[in-house]
Amino acid sequence: MTTSPHYLTAAAGSVHFANERLVMQLVDGRELSVPLEWFPRLREASEAERTHWRLIGQGTGIHWPDVDEDISVPRLLGLPCE
Repeated sequence: MTTSPHYLTAAAGSVHFANERLVMQLVDGRELSVPLEWFPRLREASEAERTHWRLIGQGTGIHWPDVDEDISVPRLLGLPCE
């Protein structure tokens, strides 16, 4: 089965942490899971700091104000950032 890139969106809808991983549900239904080790600030943050996040750029980024961390969803997917 092929999937048209037209329907894929590099935007997060939600975020959680599980088993030392950062897990994002993308708005197009995909799930992206990456090692928490990639983000030392988040790795060292408390659970309260990790759960205090907000979407930025219509979901193309995630911001954690308590630890001053920003993550680009397109960059994690290997896509060019606009």
